[in-house]
Amino acid sequence: MSLLHPTEGEYIQHHLDYFQLNLHTMHLGNGGFWTLNLDTLIVSITIGALFLFVFWLAARRATSNTPGKLQNFVEMLIEFVDGMVKEAFHGRNELIAPLGLTIFVWIFLMNCMDLIPVDLLPKIASWFHVYDFRAVPTDDLNVTFAMSGVVFLLIVFYNIKVKGLGLTKEILSQPFGWWLMPINVLFRLLEEIVKPVSLSLRLYGNMFAGELIFVLIALLPWWIQWTLGGIWSLFHVLVISIQAFIFMMLTIVYISMAHSSHD
Repeated sequence: MSLLHPTEGEYIQHHLDYFQLNLHTMHLGNGGFWTLNLDTLIVSITIGALFLFVFWLAARRATSNTPGKLQNFVEMLIEFVDGMVKEAFHGRNELIAPLGLTIFVWIFLMNCMDLIPVDLLPKIASWFHVYDFRAVPTDDLNVTFAMSGVVFLLIVFYNIKVKGLGLTKEILSQPFGWWLMPINVLFRLLEEIVKPVSLSLRLYGNMFAGELIFVLIALLPWWIQWTLGGIWSLFHVLVISIQAFIFMMLTIVYISMAHSSHD
């Protein structure tokens, strides 16, 4: 889509369209089930690689004498996440702290793409004849559901690994006893399904709303864009931080529940 003088509706729709590739036809810009949102993949993978490189660099340069600013920052993040894990996770699992750190930092960085001026990256993409480009991966349901789906698989895995045959007893008898076995199973299914759905929709809904507000602000006269945009950006920093924190904490809590028994 390339419009010199778009209407308000066309401008909003332009910022809500993805740069897509249909795997079946191998054509750009086609929707359908077998479609990749290339902009989402490019931004999320780039941010993830940058995150890993910075932390790898901090680990390579780590010293016990006089730590630099990067090492202090990384250690502060690690200590923060480790403290949250110790409070919320009641078990022993060496994966949880690195998982929580990865979730928090990666989601926070993807959310931060919402703070970039809404027309900047689409304008740069247009130089390469890409006219639809969304810069915030976490306002793509594919990303939020994929991340929550991985968390769901970890919940199932640790339920089976930790509880073994006791998991069957727990599903069939809790919370209403053996006499209400069908209701127990139904409640358990609903409980497990709600976890990844709520995780993904909460993050997606907040980030989509934030992006839409930035797009609407961009439609206002230039003399008020900076004022409202600055105010909303300051508030949005709090929103993106809270959303990353909530996703991390709920992941830790859900996996902690998988390690605990109802007996």
